[in-house]
Amino acid sequence: MAPNDFTDLDQIRDRLRAFEDRYNATAQPFQWRFTTSDLDDLLARLDRHTLDRQEKSSAAPTA
Repeated sequence: MAPNDFTDLDQIRDRLRAFEDRYNATAQPFQWRFTTSDLDDLLARLDRHTLDRQEKSSAAPTA
């Protein structure tokens, strides 16, 4: 959505409420499968990636 998609705030409000009503009518519970162990693994990978990028940028010759 962009500001130019609507003519006024009432139209935005009505559109968002219609989406909420439609979503609530069809929403179903889901089983969350992302565990704390998965999160720890992801954060470790991100840390390694960040360190690799920092090492590469500091090793790059300056002009």
